[in-house]
Amino acid sequence: MAQTANTGWFNRFLSMVEWLGNLLPHPVTLFAMFATAIVLLSGVLGYFDVSVIDPRPEGAAGRAADGMIRVVSLLNAEGLQRIVTGLVTNFTNFAPLGTVLVAMLGVAVAEHSGMLSTAMRAMVMNASKRMVTVTIVFAAIVSNTASELGYVVLIPLAAMIFHSLGRHPLAGLAAAFAGVSGGYSANLLLGTVDPLLSGITESAAHLLNPDYVVGPEVNWYFMIISTFIIAAAGAFVTEKIVEPRLGEYNNDQASINLGEQKMDKPTALEMRGLKCAGIAFLVLVLVLGMTVTPGVDLPGFGILLNPETGSIAGSPFLKGIVVFIFLSFAVVGFVYGRVTGTMKNDRDVIEAMSKSIGSLSLYITLIFFAAQFVAFFKWTNLGTVLAVKGAAFLQYLGLDGPEVFILFIIMCAMINLSLGSASAQWAVTAPIFVPMLMLIGFAPEVIQAAYRIGDSVSNVITPMMSYFGLILAIAARYQKNLGMGTLIAMMLPYSMVFFLAWTILFYVWVFLLGMPVGPGAATYYTS
Repeated sequence: MAQTANTGWFNRFLSMVEWLGNLLPHPVTLFAMFATAIVLLSGVLGYFDVSVIDPRPEGAAGRAADGMIRVVSLLNAEGLQRIVTGLVTNFTNFAPLGTVLVAMLGVAVAEHSGMLSTAMRAMVMNASKRMVTVTIVFAAIVSNTASELGYVVLIPLAAMIFHSLGRHPLAGLAAAFAGVSGGYSANLLLGTVDPLLSGITESAAHLLNPDYVVGPEVNWYFMIISTFIIAAAGAFVTEKIVEPRLGEYNNDQASINLGEQKMDKPTALEMRGLKCAGIAFLVLVLVLGMTVTPGVDLPGFGILLNPETGSIAGSPFLKGIVVFIFLSFAVVGFVYGRVTGTMKNDRDVIEAMSKSIGSLSLYITLIFFAAQFVAFFKWTNLGTVLAVKGAAFLQYLGLDGPEVFILFIIMCAMINLSLGSASAQWAVTAPIFVPMLMLIGFAPEVIQAAYRIGDSVSNVITPMMSYFGLILAIAARYQKNLGMGTLIAMMLPYSMVFFLAWTILFYVWVFLLGMPVGPGAATYYTS
């Protein structure tokens, strides 16, 4: 296995990607270097007065009198003053920061109470043998609402379940890994990644339109339909490609005593907790539904609808969707904890929230430097200049129609091989590609949806994905001396099928059927 991992052109290519990726500094250092490079580059381009024609109409806010967009130098006294006075506000005003922290507070209650883990075990372990594969992939996708849960709980559980059914445990592991990581941007519920990405998208859109708003819900419809498509595709690949290729499993191949591994079904008390949590969730949904129900002349009904149009588009409900993510997880998680005894009072809730925020220390550090990079990019006009030049180049090539998204999705997937973090990659690329594709007529919401496809489909084959080492360690329990090349080769069919199925769905949903990718989300952008 170890020798196989180093042979063949594709494995050599992946080894080169891994080597190049290992040469990259830590993402925090990377953003600090990018921010410094922006300052230096702005000084050089500002000195040579690099500029482009402003594509915005005359009279538009921020448009210069001569109709030109010039690179603004930060490598001078004025630039230094702006950096020093804006360093703190760049961080505190960075859109994803507050929204992610608020959402995580709610998710923390549901996770630390044990509700999310119990829900995953109940869904998978109670599935029929015929439906077990698709149920595992589906549950893995849904587990992305609380990111670590799928990797830590569901992937080992899926391998155990397949082994107990007399099937190859690596096939179960592959199915769960494909759902958790390859289906990262498909879900029925909004999670912590949605406000994170939408905040970065909104900041990038502001390079062209300072008033453009991108909410966490803008890809929700597309995420929901993607959940079922990716679950079906993942089950198909598992049963028709991966499992037949693995063949029959022999316990002698394992590096551990498989008789000792065990994960129990939810107890009666845990199931009672889930039922009570489900009732609490339904009550919460009914209350929230009342606030967006139009045409009912009763107190409370419709109070969160758009006061100007009376619709949900642009409403306080959607603008405050993160609050409802927080409430949903916190309330439901606490109800489960009270019933099962894992949470008894407010101190337990506070402790859960504190632990969650403590685990985000690296994220907060990363966001500080990413916020500086995004702010410098905006101040210098480098993003806008690159976007105008790039849009003109695409039009010159005749790639100003929907077909441009095929290249965009492929490019995002390739970048993800070396820069595995979804937020880090988007923070780097969004300031260029969001305004560029806006200039040829596409809305930021659609651009973000396309990015999420490219970012997700290559997650399962990149060694740069943060949990790749964990998956390799779990797989090695069942296959002695399993090499990285073997794991990547096992996951490659998922990546290919997901790319094909998801891209076709994107074009059919958005351009053939003309469906919005989310509530109030536009497909085309007009300045």
